[in-house]
Amino acid sequence: MNPISPTLTRERVRHEFAIRPMTVARWRDLTPRMRRVTLSGPMDGFASTGPADHVKVFFPDPATGELHAPRLTPAGMERPEGVELISRDYTPLVNGDGELELDFFLHDDDGPAARWAANVREGDQIVVAGPRGSKLAPTGADWFVLGGDETALPALARWLRVLPESARVTVLVEAQDTADEAYLEDLAGPHRQIHWLHRRDAAPGTTTLLEDAVRALPLAEGTGYWWFGGEAAMLKPVRRHLRRELGLDASTVECSGYWKRGTAGHDHHAPIDPEDP
Repeated sequence: MNPISPTLTRERVRHEFAIRPMTVARWRDLTPRMRRVTLSGPMDGFASTGPADHVKVFFPDPATGELHAPRLTPAGMERPEGVELISRDYTPLVNGDGELELDFFLHDDDGPAARWAANVREGDQIVVAGPRGSKLAPTGADWFVLGGDETALPALARWLRVLPESARVTVLVEAQDTADEAYLEDLAGPHRQIHWLHRRDAAPGTTTLLEDAVRALPLAEGTGYWWFGGEAAMLKPVRRHLRRELGLDASTVECSGYWKRGTAGHDHHAPIDPEDP
């Protein structure tokens, strides 16, 4: 075990920012709780090269059905006055036909994004902004540990697509049961170990399954990179274990709180551990 971690670098690439009106071309369920929505629209210049990229998606107001979004002007981005913008961040995928695809985890949340995805129909309109830039996969890592809950599945899949098949990768996923395990099946490989941690009847974001699995992992030789996404409070002890107890450098650990129990519209850019940002 080597608790001393050197630093790793992730190159940042800036993209030309664009706000795109998009139309639902089709949708299909990949698993009982993962739905893929394929969007058509102006994709010229769209670029997304990082494993954890996200776009900001603007949804119609569920009460009125009206779609409000910012627009680009010569002076910059302009937000409409007097209306509330309803937006969430999602992991973008681009298929072989150049269409934008977004994968949604269907859950019991009554929020506007979850409700939209559950009731999506061909021809529905949304607006997609970004990405503004990408953070490329870290250079110099000998192995990777990736993890999270179901909300992180699209990002985990993107990581597995971006990393070379020769990369040694361990994936830890907390999920309710076996229903969504097929989501990552096509991305398995001889150098990729995917472990599913079933919480059964426990509520999402309330277990220590992910923390326990991380603590049980032996540290391999060489330099590792750790990435996690999911419920913010669930990830806090994971990050503390890696940063404080193992002493890993901040450049080798990234934990992104995609959502937070009891908080609507949680900002995933916010530090999950304000005492140790």
